[in-house]
Amino acid sequence: MPVLTVQHITTYRYRRPVSFGEHRMLFRPRDTADQRLLSWDLRISPDPSTLRSVPDAFGNMVTLARFGGRARELRFENRLVVEHTAVTPRTEQLAAYARNWPFSYDPDDMADLGRLRERHHDDPAHAVDGWARSFLGGARSVDTLDLLVAMTRDIRENFTYCARYEEGVQEPARTLALRNGTCRDYAVLMMEAVRALGLAARFVSGYIFSPGANAATGGLPENARVGGGSTHAWVEVFLPGCGWTDFDPTNAIVGSRDLVRVASVRDWRQAVPLAGTWTGFPADSIGMDVSVTVGSDEPAPATGPEPADEGDPASAQVVPLSPREGTVSPSDTGSNGTRALAHRSTIRAS
Repeated sequence: MPVLTVQHITTYRYRRPVSFGEHRMLFRPRDTADQRLLSWDLRISPDPSTLRSVPDAFGNMVTLARFGGRARELRFENRLVVEHTAVTPRTEQLAAYARNWPFSYDPDDMADLGRLRERHHDDPAHAVDGWARSFLGGARSVDTLDLLVAMTRDIRENFTYCARYEEGVQEPARTLALRNGTCRDYAVLMMEAVRALGLAARFVSGYIFSPGANAATGGLPENARVGGGSTHAWVEVFLPGCGWTDFDPTNAIVGSRDLVRVASVRDWRQAVPLAGTWTGFPADSIGMDVSVTVGSDEPAPATGPEPADEGDPASAQVVPLSPREGTVSPSDTGSNGTRALAHRSTIRAS
């Protein structure tokens, strides 16, 4: 089984010492049958006065740090090692009643999946509805997995990936109209489309391994995974018989190959990797640097929309991002009485 290693470093810099409020991190990967956590190490400078981890409502591990004193730099270094088993769903693995769409979940599952089947974004012109149903081809019944694979590949093949540095996501209807967006935009679009068909879906935040990336130069081959060098986002769909199944529309990945899950949530807002506050003058902020390194100890197959034969041995991917790759936005809450305002610093999936 391949072992994937991740190093994720985020550094905030300031012109003069500032104080820091509580910071919330989603850094610890999920421990599942196909992703076994071997080690996890989190280093924060300056040392927090308190550091604790608590599970959220979805079973993700949330780490909370509080600080005393002031500093000109705040640095988070997240290191993890997971044993990764690539799982690809097959139609025969689905429960017999779920192999063709439409189907209804079992009553017991339905009760727990309720809100994960609900639409979360307005679609007044029913554009997302229409796009989702276009994959039915006018048929009353279609193979469930074929439907989801076609949707995943359509985004990869017919949409243009564009990095965007502002906070938030595009409305799904806007992503559909523009035919471009980031990985989080594509994840939200597919999640809404799947839910429009009555299926349960979750937003996933984590990392992606890009086989063949050049660690020495930061160069990327033509077939490199899109979204490497930062946190990544994709979708899970609940398929009876297979459980929560990964679909990455940014790269047309069906199944868990090359994907490291950190958090699975109902709404993208619940999966921000790192968020917190600092107190100081607005001009004190110099910016933020983020770098993500993902490597493997075993050869990996060539990447691309379709499964491929074994390729060259994988090497680590090191892609430094500019300060603009994260967002540092002021909050309108709080001041210290000397015109030094509280600000919120956030990083999101690209």
